[in-house]
Amino acid sequence: MQAAEVAACSCPALVRSALCASVSGSKARSCSEVRQAYSAKGFSLVDVPHQEISGEHLRFCPQGYTCCTLEMEENLNQQSKLDFENLVENSSQSMRTTFVTRHKKFDEFFLELLDNSEKSLNSMFTRTYGKLYMQNSGVFQDLFTELKRYYTGGNVNLEEMLNDFWSRLLEHMFQLLNSQYHFSEDYLECISKHTEQLKPFGDVPRKLKAQVNRAFIAARTFVQGLTVGREVANRVAKVNVFPGCRVALTRMMYCPYCRGLPGLRPCQNYCRNVMRGCLANQADLDTEWNLFIDAMLLVADRLQGPFNIEAVIEPIDIKISEAIMIMQDNSMQVSAKVFQGCGQPKPLGVGRSARGIADVFNARFRPYPPEERPTTAAGTSLDRLVVDIKGKLKESKRFWSNLPDDICTTVKLAEPDEEQCWNSHIQGRYFPEVVKEGLTNQLNNPEVNVDITRPDTFIRQQIMALRVMTNKLKNAYNGNDINFGDSSDEGSTSGSGSGCSDGCTTEFVYVGTEAPVIGADRSDERTAVATGKSLSPAPSLLLVMAVLLLPHVAMQNQRR
Repeated sequence: MQAAEVAACSCPALVRSALCASVSGSKARSCSEVRQAYSAKGFSLVDVPHQEISGEHLRFCPQGYTCCTLEMEENLNQQSKLDFENLVENSSQSMRTTFVTRHKKFDEFFLELLDNSEKSLNSMFTRTYGKLYMQNSGVFQDLFTELKRYYTGGNVNLEEMLNDFWSRLLEHMFQLLNSQYHFSEDYLECISKHTEQLKPFGDVPRKLKAQVNRAFIAARTFVQGLTVGREVANRVAKVNVFPGCRVALTRMMYCPYCRGLPGLRPCQNYCRNVMRGCLANQADLDTEWNLFIDAMLLVADRLQGPFNIEAVIEPIDIKISEAIMIMQDNSMQVSAKVFQGCGQPKPLGVGRSARGIADVFNARFRPYPPEERPTTAAGTSLDRLVVDIKGKLKESKRFWSNLPDDICTTVKLAEPDEEQCWNSHIQGRYFPEVVKEGLTNQLNNPEVNVDITRPDTFIRQQIMALRVMTNKLKNAYNGNDINFGDSSDEGSTSGSGSGCSDGCTTEFVYVGTEAPVIGADRSDERTAVATGKSLSPAPSLLLVMAVLLLPHVAMQNQRR
């Protein structure tokens, strides 16, 4: 037996018979480089040949002489799946981190802004009104509590809540300014009912209501959008490696091993075809993703302009004080109208008059000079924060359709030299054309067998989540609130409240679900980017579909 035959027949028993039967005297090539690369992947070298063997047993790679046993090919097939999952996750890491960090920063900024404003009001009103304010501070504390609860997803109707605040403030002030009288609960209720007609605080409530409504709707919807963007990106980055994709990945990434060329990278266009086939469903997300990003940018513009939450919250104490001063100046006229409409109240007994209270209450409010006001929230300003977020959002446009090419080029998975690359069979030029992105364009993909009749259900759910959020953002841009995306009351589709109970966070709006995906292997789905928070239950997918189908149904009825 010749030297080549002796060496070949010293291979593991699993491949010895096939090899020895086919050796014809030519010297077999060494598999030393393959053994080294294979071992570096963490695999055992027990069943790895030292020299090439006959490859009739291979299922995915070319069946000429090879350095791969059947076990090696199966291991590399599994490895290609893991490598691909890591490639997608790592390639999207920066974009996903953007949503995580900007959501956290905006959330911290907003809540700290509210806290600073409440502290400022409490401090200034205590200095100005002393014990009288402290005895009635619950009215103002409740205002800030409800504003926070609205922002963090509470079941709050902003307009009703603000109306209630001014009514309660009127009740408290009216009693203080008319402390010589006794007012029953029914009498106070009568005063509240006439708040709009009396206009005791001038035009301040109307102006503040408009500003708070628009700014809070925009801010809450914007932070919800950051949540949805983060969650959709995290979920879509957990790719479904379907069987046809795994075969294509193995051929592209590891069949060079079997040919004794472990360092040979795939050709650029070959890599693009494989990635566009494997990421066809992700690319279909791109249209809705881009519309979502555009809507986020529009709301960001509003936050920088007419819906600037910082310009509304920071001076809210000044505006409330201005309203109090207006009522003080018109207290006699207001009292006369109340007495006329609600009746003459009963005076307190002799010696019970509290004329001094009104005198103290009439003290003028003295706001902080600018240098004494609390520092801006989260160490930044709204304008700087929004400018930063807008820049990052713009960078994420077309992310999913660009992802296949980014993996091939930016991650340097592919070889730019068209002659020194793996073309799926040998080292050399790759001739097939590159197919376009998206599921329907994969019918003619030469590398990946994609069933274009079966869209990934999981991806379609994320598309639906983006569509719902985009609709909310468009409404917020116009100053309107729409709550079907975060309401537990499935019959409610309008108003400024949401269906989340007390204690919710700004994580509540995401509407994607974890429904089983046909043909999808997600058994080893890893944890999304850690934020320390969890999502509340999502609304019914039927509700979302109903909302999206309403215009179509209405159009059909009109045609009839």
